[in-house]
Amino acid sequence: MVTTTAVLSRDPAAPFTVEAVEIDEPRDDEILVRVQATGICHTDLISRAAGAADRPVLLGHEGAGVVEAVGASVTGVRPGDRVVLTFRHCGTCRNCRAGRPAYCVRAAKLNQFGPRADRSSRVTIAGTAVLDGFFGQSSFAAYALTTSDNTVVVDTQVDPAILAPLGCGFLTGAGAVLNVLRPDRDARVAVYGAGAVGMAGVLAALASEVAELVVVEPSPFRRALALELGATAALDPAADDIVPAMRKLTDGGATHALDTTGSSRVLATAAAVAALGGTVVAVGLGTGVPEIDLRDIVLGGKGIRGCLEGDAVPATFIPHLLDLHAAGRFPIDRLVTAYPHTDINAALAQQRDGKVVKPVLTW
Repeated sequence: MVTTTAVLSRDPAAPFTVEAVEIDEPRDDEILVRVQATGICHTDLISRAAGAADRPVLLGHEGAGVVEAVGASVTGVRPGDRVVLTFRHCGTCRNCRAGRPAYCVRAAKLNQFGPRADRSSRVTIAGTAVLDGFFGQSSFAAYALTTSDNTVVVDTQVDPAILAPLGCGFLTGAGAVLNVLRPDRDARVAVYGAGAVGMAGVLAALASEVAELVVVEPSPFRRALALELGATAALDPAADDIVPAMRKLTDGGATHALDTTGSSRVLATAAAVAALGGTVVAVGLGTGVPEIDLRDIVLGGKGIRGCLEGDAVPATFIPHLLDLHAAGRFPIDRLVTAYPHTDINAALAQQRDGKVVKPVLTW
């Protein structure tokens, strides 16, 4: 058992706390990872309310670090390997076999909080269980227990703070563009929301050398960064009339659109200003029913579809993104701001204010 520090949530309405925890040794199928960095994702924040009766909660699902030890039955991962941690999947269901692990039929069970199958605890405080197991990692701690299916070995010396968001946020945005939208050089692309997911989509569109790239984002800092990186234009939804502005900037409508906001209103707007035959991909987990004009969708031959985790196979897609980064075509280092894990509440405040794109905690 390893005694270390973790960032815990004891009350979803209160600040996070940094506390000492005990991490169990790896079982036969488990991997002990020394976490060097963990991205903060919106999914962490909306999941804080889970298990209110089982406090404290240990979140974190974008870890990166070095393997410390492996269980007897683990293959393909060795102590000393540098790894990126991502979502779990069973590997045997129909969707996993078809190369769509994000839609694994056991995904909900494998990625939600809970003890091991035998009810034993991975993380404790003075013998009392901590609610962990989030995305099979709960990496808001200096060590995490993972499994082979969500531990991706990477052959790189890239800073762990830059590697960490590849496990979810950057994977999602880039995958939505490269794996689902697949724009060509004539594409006119719109990205709604320039947080970490949206900006990863921006970088993926730029790597695809699209003809036009328009970003819609309320944060002045993020709009300016999008323009610095190469976006054609950046619109402020509070000041610009999005529908006519988007149509003007994209020569009648976006051929490809990525909505990261989780807003039904924004999704409806993205569909309305899509070009004939255009496609809109939604990745934000929001609520509400978008007001979609059925005649516009049918007569315009438009498509709207959802996308989880970038429709990616992490074991191959994360190395691909790192190859793009090494070639200078996917500069995710421009998106990351690193904070000591003890400064998590300050990091969250700056994220809420739109002063950073991707806050990452370091250990």
